Amino acid sequence: MAEKINISALVSNACNAFLSRLCPLCLVAFSRGLARFRNHTKRHLAIFLNTTHFLTVGISLALVVAFFLYAVNGKAMLAKSAANETEEFLPNVREIVGEIRPGDSLTSSFRSNGVDEEVQQSVISAFSGQVNFREMKPNDRYTLTLDDDGSLVKCLYESGPLEIHAIERTPEGSFKAKKLDVPLDCRTVKLHGKIESSLFAALSAFHEDPKLIYSFADIFASKIDFNTETRFGDTFELVFEKYYKNSQFVGYGKILVARYNSKEVGPLEGFYFDKGQNETAYFDRRGFELGESFIRSPIPMARVSSGFSYHRYHPVLEIVRPHLGVDLAAPAGTPIMAASDGRVEYAGWKGGFGKQIILDHGGGYKTYYGHLSGFAKNIAAGAKVQQKQIIGYVGSTGIATGPHLDYRMAQNGTFTNPFNVKFRPRSQLAGTQLVLFRQGLQSITQLAKSLDDPKIVVVKNVVVTPANPISML
Repeated sequence: MAEKINISALVSNACNAFLSRLCPLCLVAFSRGLARFRNHTKRHLAIFLNTTHFLTVGISLALVVAFFLYAVNGKAMLAKSAANETEEFLPNVREIVGEIRPGDSLTSSFRSNGVDEEVQQSVISAFSGQVNFREMKPNDRYTLTLDDDGSLVKCLYESGPLEIHAIERTPEGSFKAKKLDVPLDCRTVKLHGKIESSLFAALSAFHEDPKLIYSFADIFASKIDFNTETRFGDTFELVFEKYYKNSQFVGYGKILVARYNSKEVGPLEGFYFDKGQNETAYFDRRGFELGESFIRSPIPMARVSSGFSYHRYHPVLEIVRPHLGVDLAAPAGTPIMAASDGRVEYAGWKGGFGKQIILDHGGGYKTYYGHLSGFAKNIAAGAKVQQKQIIGYVGSTGIATGPHLDYRMAQNGTFTNPFNVKFRPRSQLAGTQLVLFRQGLQSITQLAKSLDDPKIVVVKNVVVTPANPISML
């Protein structure tokens, strides 16, 4: 037989459960309302209570409240159960963060952080062909994630702000390596100023990296010698890109506009243009490339300690004799560039010139670089060089009183002052390229003018990927 249901008890329990969830103020208001209802409607209430309507409403209310309470408590229990299951099945992992210090190898760095050989081999094997650990640099960083058994789960290796590589264990147990995308902010900024002593000092006042200064000077390397031809009151202007990662400066992008108003050689302008096929250069408004067949100086900024002369007193030999070159004083180790494309005719010791390089540029032109401290990699007789390629470093070998470069130029065997030679432009834009250049010139000129307003900030988002790399100065 069916079990007898106590409707009164069910309703009473449901009501008590419902009322227990009401706040005291709500109960007071409810009681007062019920009293008024009882005093003014006793007769109607008696009639209502004698009908089956009250029983129906009571049961319905009890079922609604009971279902509500079950749903709330049931959801809480399910959530707690799910959390317990998640906690139970999440693997316990630990991370090891390391940084390459001077003199470290990957093995020694791993060993100092308690990483075993098996993990090391997993990292090296997985990164094979993507990261060359023989070229590690100080401050490279890595993060290893290991499981309960000490086996590798994943590894992040950062060898620079744009070089971030990762490996991760697949469900099959192998490792998959990839280079990560890097989001950056590219800010276009403008600087302008006046020369009081030197270009280097003027630009250094803005607390910019020397890379920017040398790159600016390099644009006009065939037009002006910043060692000898800068004058007090010369003015300069440049519009360039600065890249930031998480609000931290990581490097310079392109110099878009470069201007130098020289009292010695007149106004100079250079505008960046991409010719296509990985060829970029700077052109004046007419479309003539600023670079010429020879640059003015193999060291963009140095002090001329001795000029070209047929009667010069030698400070070491203490005699008067010709000095058929220009001495450029600079700190030992300063890079020296090839003045033009050519071939290495000689690289070795040359008497009083110490370590010397002689380049043959064709057309009867040769350049000479003396007193070097050393040669750049792969510089030997017969090697081809390109204009502005680093070929050696400033030193004081041979007969010298201090570190400097003895730079000479000869045409058909006759030495001439390299700072007085005039050369033709390397190229000139024409046709479609000239049209595209003029279109870009208009927009880039407007951009440069707009940046005079301090309220205007030009920022664009860039994502560096293997398919979308960027170049920095």
